Amino acid sequence: MSNLILGPTFEEMLHPDQIAPAIRARALEMKTKDPLDPINLFNITWRDGDNNIYYHVMPKELTGVEANIVVLYGKDFPSGSHKVGAAYSVLIEKQMFGEVDPSVHTLVWPSTGNYGIGGAWVGCRMNFDSVVVLPAEMSKERFQQIESYGARIIKTPGSESNVKEIYDETHRLRQDPKVRILNQFEVMGNYRFHYYVTGNTIVELAEVLKQQGVGDGKVAAFVSAMGSAGTIAAGDRLKQVWHDHKIVGLEPIQCPTLFSNGYGSHDIQGIGDKHVTWIHNVMNMDALMCIDDIESKKGLQLLTEEAGWNTLVKRFGVPRASVEKMATIFGISGVCNVLGAIKTAKFYGLGKNDVVVTICTDAIDRYHSVMDDLTKRFGKMDEAEATARAHIFLDQKLDWIKEGTLETRRQWHNLKYYTWVEQQGKTIEELDAQRSPAWWEQEQARIAEIDRALLAARP
Repeated sequence: MSNLILGPTFEEMLHPDQIAPAIRARALEMKTKDPLDPINLFNITWRDGDNNIYYHVMPKELTGVEANIVVLYGKDFPSGSHKVGAAYSVLIEKQMFGEVDPSVHTLVWPSTGNYGIGGAWVGCRMNFDSVVVLPAEMSKERFQQIESYGARIIKTPGSESNVKEIYDETHRLRQDPKVRILNQFEVMGNYRFHYYVTGNTIVELAEVLKQQGVGDGKVAAFVSAMGSAGTIAAGDRLKQVWHDHKIVGLEPIQCPTLFSNGYGSHDIQGIGDKHVTWIHNVMNMDALMCIDDIESKKGLQLLTEEAGWNTLVKRFGVPRASVEKMATIFGISGVCNVLGAIKTAKFYGLGKNDVVVTICTDAIDRYHSVMDDLTKRFGKMDEAEATARAHIFLDQKLDWIKEGTLETRRQWHNLKYYTWVEQQGKTIEELDAQRSPAWWEQEQARIAEIDRALLAARP
């Protein structure tokens, strides 16, 4: 183990103040000085150098609801997205139990974007030869960032929803005995990171918000669009703390797989991958809502361009400081998540003491080319257009909503069969076991085991 590069435990990612002071200080120094230094593994956390959580309370002048909608944002993680935490968690536990060796194995990171970027960053920092497999139609910024971290790229046909083509390529690559596939849609390290680190961060955030006069110290609902369905695992932790908590999943209208067994192509990059992932605890989901991809992109342009900023301040009374903050923390899926949070607040009739939490996975730096294409398609956004786009948020309708009844949850679970048993080699017994909460609790319990192994491996 002495030749391996090791990073933080789950507990240290949740509470970075528990990292050895010299390591923590060095990591914070290198965060800006040299973002590619492996010491930055210790910056994988939802907290800044002063242990403050990365969050923003959305202005009600924009959401149009009484409930407090709060976003955790991932742009300040290494690689610019919280997906780096999932990639690290997947890799470190495989290292701990001898499944991968940087002197032997090539890592393959199947992805539609941020997990692949995170895998490129983590894998190369931990001295692994890394290959990212992702669709050819993703934003050009994604490809540039992956290559800048030292990983190689294999492009597969299609766009965000073409995951089957990714699986086909990884099946081919798996024939090489030196290749290890770190499939975010299947490996439970992804689930564990969000269940423990993201989930418990939100639990602690609820008390921080209460002290500031926001909410009543609990979280009424957690809203997350599903790509790998890692992030939504935070809801499993929240429901253990507050039993009446609601977990709400989101899909694109253009690809409503769980909603109606639908299919199609869409452009909310990072979500809606046309199958039910192995790590998604669908038996715990209370509702499913669908969001329009064009509304998500237009909403992002509103938040990140000057005409939108000026209109939000002058016409809608959004505080300038909030406008400036939102301009830096949102990507397409973040807008999608906020639109879903607004629908959630309306659907459940949540009020001024309620808190709905959601996630901004990445930021605008990955989508300038997408915004340029939007301008070419619809013309330059002026004040009139920006005003109309603000109503994307203010006038979210209660359409495309399906509650998670017992029968509906069973249907969502059964959809796993076609990907995981027919195509990916899982057994019926493994699939049936996921119906029980005990299966998920067993996976959650492994976090302590992994942390013990990592601490024991340190010199």
